[in-house]
Amino acid sequence: MPVTMHPMLRIWFLLTALVLAACQSGPGLGPAVPTAARSTAARSAVVPLSRPVNWPQFRFDDPRTGVNPLETVLTRKNVPRLQLLWAAELGALVDYSSPAIVNGVVYIASTDGRLWAYPSDGCGTSLCTSPLWTSQSLGQILDSPTVAKGFVYIGSQTSPSSNAGKLDVFSTGGCGQSECAPLWQGLVGTKSVLESSPAVAGGRVFIGGFDGKLYAFKATGCGSSTCLPEWTATTGGSIESTPTVIKGVVYVGSDDGNLYAFKAKGCNASSCTPLWTGSLGSAAFASSPAIANGIVYMVSQHALSAFKAGGCGSSTCAPLWQSSNSSDFFNGSAAVHKGRVFVPVEDGLDVYPAKGCGKATCAPLWDDFGSGRQAAIISSPTIANGVVYAGRNTSEVLAWSESCKSNQCTNIWSGATNDSIVSSSPAVVNGKVYIGSADDSFPSNIAGRLYVFGLTNR
Repeated sequence: MPVTMHPMLRIWFLLTALVLAACQSGPGLGPAVPTAARSTAARSAVVPLSRPVNWPQFRFDDPRTGVNPLETVLTRKNVPRLQLLWAAELGALVDYSSPAIVNGVVYIASTDGRLWAYPSDGCGTSLCTSPLWTSQSLGQILDSPTVAKGFVYIGSQTSPSSNAGKLDVFSTGGCGQSECAPLWQGLVGTKSVLESSPAVAGGRVFIGGFDGKLYAFKATGCGSSTCLPEWTATTGGSIESTPTVIKGVVYVGSDDGNLYAFKAKGCNASSCTPLWTGSLGSAAFASSPAIANGIVYMVSQHALSAFKAGGCGSSTCAPLWQSSNSSDFFNGSAAVHKGRVFVPVEDGLDVYPAKGCGKATCAPLWDDFGSGRQAAIISSPTIANGVVYAGRNTSEVLAWSESCKSNQCTNIWSGATNDSIVSSSPAVVNGKVYIGSADDSFPSNIAGRLYVFGLTNR
C-alpha cells in the first residue's frame, strides 16, 4: 500500500480545508539558465519573450529562496488580469509535486507514481491530454522533479506493493516512446521518498528518505540499472525536507525537530555525521532550507528559525532568532527576498525581517491575508517581479503585492483550480503561473491536473 505522510498532520490539513471553507474572510543567487527553444503551441502572453528562462527545480534556485529575479512579464499591475490559459491531464491528484520548466518542457508528477512531460506553452487547446512522454507507474510520487544536465531526477516509492524508496532518473527528452522506464534508479532505504525532492550539485544528487536518512548518489549513476549511494547520513526522524546544497554543504531538515548540515563531498566513509545541527523545536515536515546572505531559514511545524549557514563553532547550534507565534501551524518552505522572509501560517502568509529584530523571538512585520473562503496554505510561496504567489486549499492560487504598508494586506488576484487540495507550489516563469492540483469532475484515475495561468490578448 502507498505510504502516507503523518496521519495527524494530514487530518489537520483536510479538516482545515473542510471546516474553514465555510468561513468568510475578515477585513481587509544562482540564476536559471536562459534557453532558446520553445514550443510552437499557442502563445498568449501579452509581452513577447526574447530570452525564455528555465525553472529547473523546487524553489527555483540552488539556495531554494523561492524567488525568480528574471521575471519581466507579470507585474503587480497586470497580475489581477491573469486567466487560466490551459490545463494538462495527468493521472491521480498532484499532491506537493511542483512543476519544473526547462527548454520548453514542463515536468510534474502525480500521486499515482507518474512523471509527466508536456510542452510548456500547451497544445493549442484548453485541455492537453497527450503528453510528450510519461514515466511508468513508480508506485507513488509526492516530490518535485529536478532537471540538470539533460536528466530529470525524482524520488518515488518503489511500487504500489512496496514501501521502499527510489531515486528515479530519466532523459529530459524521454525515450522515443509514450511511456518511459528510468535510465537508472538509486536505492533509498526501506521506506518511501515522500516530499523530499532531489538536489543536484558537485556531481552528486541528494535526496531524503522517510527512513530518516540523507542519501548521496553519483549524478551520472553507477553504470547499472540500480545504484547504491556513495554515502548516507542518519537523522533522528523521517526526512520529508528537500536538501539544499550551497558552498560544499548540504542542509536538510528532519522530523526529529532539527536542521542538519553535512559536507556535500561526504566523509570518506559510507555513513557520515553532521558538521552541526540546529534545534527547530518541532518537526520540519515538508519544509526545505532557504539560504540568503549567509543565513539558513527553516520552517518547522510551529516556528520559523534562522541560523548562521556556517554554524556556531559547536556541534549543536541555537537559532539566531525564531518567530514569536509558536502556537500557529507553519507550513511549506520560506521565500526570502529584499530583506523579508515569507512563510505560510495556517490560512495566510506571515512576513518577517530577514535580519531578525535584535531579540530571540520576532513578530511578523505584516500578514498577507487571503480573502474569501478560508483554508490552509501548505503551498510554498513564490516571489517574482514584486508579486508573491501561493496555493490555498480552497481550490485557489493567490497572489499578493510583495510590499505592504499596513499590518495586513489582502490578495490582489485569485485563480481557480477544480480541487480543494492545492499543496503544489507555483512556478512563475516567462509570464505564466504553473501549479499542480486536480479536477474533481473527472474520474479519479485521470483527475490530476497541471494548471497554467497567464495574460491573454482579450
